[in-house]
Amino acid sequence: MNLRVLLILLSIVTFLLPLGITPLFDLDEGAFSEATREMLSSGNYITTYLDGALRFDKPILIYWLQVLSVKLFGLNEFALRLPSAIAGLFWAYLVYRFTQKEFTQKAAFYATLFMISSLQINLITKAAIADSLLNLFIVSSLFSIWLYLKSSNKKYLYLSFASIAFGVLTKGPVAIMIPLVTLFLYLLIKKDLVKFLKIIFNPIGILIFLVIAMPWYILEYLEQGQKFIDGFFLKHNLQRFNSTFESHKGSFFYYFPVLLLGFLPFSTILIKSLFEVKRYIKDDLTLFLLIWFTFVFIFFSFSGTKLPHYIVYGYTPLFVIMGTWADKNFTKFTFLTTAPTLLLFLILLSLPFVATYIEPKNLYIKDILSGVNSSFGLFYLTSISIAFVTILTIKSLHIKVEYKAIAYALVFTLIVNFIAVASYGNLIQQPVKDAALYAKKHNLKVIRYHITMPSFLVYSQSKSLKSKPKRGSVLLTKSKSLKDFQNYKTLFSKNGIYLIELK
Repeated sequence: MNLRVLLILLSIVTFLLPLGITPLFDLDEGAFSEATREMLSSGNYITTYLDGALRFDKPILIYWLQVLSVKLFGLNEFALRLPSAIAGLFWAYLVYRFTQKEFTQKAAFYATLFMISSLQINLITKAAIADSLLNLFIVSSLFSIWLYLKSSNKKYLYLSFASIAFGVLTKGPVAIMIPLVTLFLYLLIKKDLVKFLKIIFNPIGILIFLVIAMPWYILEYLEQGQKFIDGFFLKHNLQRFNSTFESHKGSFFYYFPVLLLGFLPFSTILIKSLFEVKRYIKDDLTLFLLIWFTFVFIFFSFSGTKLPHYIVYGYTPLFVIMGTWADKNFTKFTFLTTAPTLLLFLILLSLPFVATYIEPKNLYIKDILSGVNSSFGLFYLTSISIAFVTILTIKSLHIKVEYKAIAYALVFTLIVNFIAVASYGNLIQQPVKDAALYAKKHNLKVIRYHITMPSFLVYSQSKSLKSKPKRGSVLLTKSKSLKDFQNYKTLFSKNGIYLIELK
């Protein structure tokens, strides 16, 4: 079968089919989805709210796309995640087209395969958050910048400005920073900063940017004034870099293990390709790609707030570099290629057994672990065992290495999406969803007590009461907080999530 057809099929299996199989994950998916639900409920399509409070975490574009998807497909996980999945499909298409144009079709196949099957790409392209969409626009802007540098065709320059503008509507200043710093550093090395100034001050490009990006920012400022400046620009952009935000901290070396895990199942190819990068560093495009990745890696390594998905902004140039390496060097499918994935599968197999020996002091964690056997049961263990054996046998198949690679990627993505993530979602998030559906069915007015699970609001389609618990109040809480009350009736409980009525 044609390799491009196989890539398309793998993309569908990876990006689209798993969208609705797990509940929304808190906090991020729940927060984005609830803000979208409240936007639909209020009819205010300029300002986002979460549980009735202003939410300035991200700009507006992802919410508009989620609103459109929900209007088409209803309020469910599939609809809320669909914009991210579609962004992932276009992202993969850009990787293929760009690598094919600049290198070879075989390099394009490998680069796209590595992107589609990457563990972190699998996670963010099915999450109801802004990052898949942002990555699409960052990739589009930087690919377009390179094509303009190479050809001087103004359409690529204008496409880059438009991509940056849409990125700014998706997540703010980071969509400007990454393309501009990459371009500046590249042209600084090439000793052509005059071209840099000509590019960034192109009047038509600036006009395109302003027409796309500025209307919403102006309307939001007119509606919210200084609260928007303080909440969005100062708190959720500047403070995220200057200080640790929401306890998301880490050392300078935080992203080294993230990188190795994020590139599973092809982490060994990443290492091999980077070790040999000096051999082709003189190539201008490779230099451009390395500057792109290196800036992202260093910048977020110094950031006070660290989250695993921040480094994904620099993954795409590595996919292209890996693809060019594989085009010339990936001629044999060895045990070393599969070793990291086999190790991961062994860890996944051991988790249910390890959980039985853990005795946490936190009652909520203890209740979660009590549900491990039902969520990570026989089907889970059998599926991963079969996948483990399948990967061991792939290298002995009498087929081309490209087909071995795509079979390996398919097995990995099936386990990640349909087994591992699905089982984890059933353990952690299904109780929240079930509690919300119970509250909705019985028309309960619920107070959240020492718990932040915005997905509860999505599923219950209600707002939480912001009042002090009293006799007759219904509370959503965790088992560890039950000690605060002496007399209550349990309405719902599962894996440490409780709905209780105070007596």
